[in-house]
Amino acid sequence: MKGKPTTAKFKYQAYDTGGKRVSGTESAITSGAVHLALLEKGFQPIEVTEKKSVLQFEVTKKKVPRKDVMNFTRQLAVFIRSGIPIMEALEVIVEETPNKLLNGILKQMVDDLRAGDTFAAAATTHPEAFPTFYVGILESAELTGNLDGVLNQLADYIERDMKARGRISAALVYPAVVSAMSVVTVVVLGAFVLPRFVVFFKSLNAKLPLPTRMLLNSSSFVSTYWYIIFAVIIAIVASFISMRRSPKGRARLDQLLLKLPVVGDLTQTAILERVCRVLSSMLRAGVDLPRSMTITAESSNNSIYKNALLNIRDEMMEGQGLAGPIARSGLFPGAARQMFRVGEETGSLDQQLEVAATYYSRELETKLERATSLFEPAVIILMGLVVGFVAVALISAMYGIYSQVHQ
Repeated sequence: MKGKPTTAKFKYQAYDTGGKRVSGTESAITSGAVHLALLEKGFQPIEVTEKKSVLQFEVTKKKVPRKDVMNFTRQLAVFIRSGIPIMEALEVIVEETPNKLLNGILKQMVDDLRAGDTFAAAATTHPEAFPTFYVGILESAELTGNLDGVLNQLADYIERDMKARGRISAALVYPAVVSAMSVVTVVVLGAFVLPRFVVFFKSLNAKLPLPTRMLLNSSSFVSTYWYIIFAVIIAIVASFISMRRSPKGRARLDQLLLKLPVVGDLTQTAILERVCRVLSSMLRAGVDLPRSMTITAESSNNSIYKNALLNIRDEMMEGQGLAGPIARSGLFPGAARQMFRVGEETGSLDQQLEVAATYYSRELETKLERATSLFEPAVIILMGLVVGFVAVALISAMYGIYSQVHQ
């Protein structure tokens, strides 16, 4: 005989009826029950997680690879289109899922469905696999009964996003390798090569030229006070992490990132592509525009654009339209403003946003290629200057010693 289901405490973050972000705790049997309770109150859930004790605390939280989420989404769409109930489909997919993390998540979702949760409610408790916009689209799909079509749209979006990220990674591979080799070269010279020359020069009591003295003093400082340098690096990294976790600190870092030359332009283009793609996907799935704007803001991964999109949503709900607030934000270039305006006037906002996303995807690829073509020679030149300075310093010292010996 089964015992009475036990309740647990869950932390939640949501938007209330006024569009403000709220947080709190709820007691329920499952996180899906909390999700449904929030919807009944008129809240829009963002994240629901079970409160864990100190012994259950996880230092790091793994994420399911996007490729696995995409494959799962496509598989589920095929099963549902074939008329297979969602719970049976999940049970079959679980048996064929090699990723242990996703496998465990799907098993938990099956249990939640058996307990009476909806598919979206079961998914919202696993942000490590299903982001906010994914769950928002699922909720709309379950209401409209178009789950298989929406799942295909989600899979297409994830695939396009993976390709965009792949292009960025591929463009940065060569500069990263060259930069790493530069650092390794400097470390080897400073730790192994230069100390031997120091002993050699001291044994000769020779007067060394300025470049050689600068090089040897730098090497001596690094070898003597390496722990201070290490501590400074640790402090900088810790400060960066602390700022990223603070709302004000993150806003400053995000604003600085947008103002950096080259990098800022690339970042803005990537954000615009993501915003247009997510918003288009949500509108095509039938999610209402205010909620689509809210979830898109959460998905932008930049606090400056997030706050701007939330302000645009508020102004839109006050009757000021969409194109006007977007133009006043100052964060959207002319092409984006034009597409938003045309989409709003013609009622084809989802189509215009898809066109804008494609446009910015191509722009991002072009700008990446251009930035890479400039960055690669800059890194090579910098590496050449460092190695060249070391060579000149050593050769000039050897030449000076030779001259002093033969005087």
